[in-house]
Amino acid sequence: MSAVSDVTTAPQGPPLPVLDVLLAPDETGLTGARLEPSPDEEALAALYAPPPGRHVRANMVASVDGGAWGPDHRSGTINDAADWRVFRVLRALTDVVLVGAGTARAEGYTALGVPRGLERLRAGRGPIELAVVTRSGRLPASLVGRERPPYVLTGAHGAAVAAASVPADRILVVGPDDAAHHGEPPTAREPATSGPDLRAGLAALAERGLDRVLCEGGPHLLADLLALDLVDELCVTTTPVLVGPGPGRIVGGPPPAALDLRADGAPETPDRPAASAAPASARLAHLLRSDGTLAARWALR
Repeated sequence: MSAVSDVTTAPQGPPLPVLDVLLAPDETGLTGARLEPSPDEEALAALYAPPPGRHVRANMVASVDGGAWGPDHRSGTINDAADWRVFRVLRALTDVVLVGAGTARAEGYTALGVPRGLERLRAGRGPIELAVVTRSGRLPASLVGRERPPYVLTGAHGAAVAAASVPADRILVVGPDDAAHHGEPPTAREPATSGPDLRAGLAALAERGLDRVLCEGGPHLLADLLALDLVDELCVTTTPVLVGPGPGRIVGGPPPAALDLRADGAPETPDRPAASAAPASARLAHLLRSDGTLAARWALR
């Protein structure tokens, strides 16, 4: 999600901005409030507090025209100080950050630390862990040889490769995510490609006490999680930039295989693209603003 995986220090640039609360749950009484930056960010953290038990949250940034990254293929080129302020709080509230290997490589992920000043938000929880989803088992060089290596979610073949980079107790061997279908074609809301079993992977993380999951992408991993109905909430920051054609959306991948023809039966053409999956409902839990940047928290259940 961010080009900077170490959020223990502030980025270069302007100070963290005030966030106007455009909408918040009635019980908070925060609608219309202005959230000034504070050392411990307790008010902002209260808005983003996850419920008890296992909770999967995804956090992404997008441009006004729907792009998921800027010209350098990194999301860091379209985020801003308001996004950074929310991002730090989400990191502090999570147990484990879940990310695809490609995104970890492109965004330069390293071992994760608690954002400076937000240690109190963890309420005695352990260190923030990193879990990388990879079919191949290959990890970015930035994650190899670390004192606290990431968890690796992969299959049997990927596990053999990953064993050269991380200790065995950090490798979670989970089968292909389509194993239960016995060769049947995927439905409109299921991944079309095999890979690590994300449902089993989340369960394995929960067994290790990592209940609060923060998915930071990339778009293909988010698409697979959504297709399997594994995401409880989606946080999207929209920044006031236009990136034009080229960058993908925050949910990536080809159209579902079962919907490669339009609903009316007409073939796909450049001006008549393939249909997407059936829309799923979302509820706006809260909405924050800083100048032209909007930070929305969408509940998916």
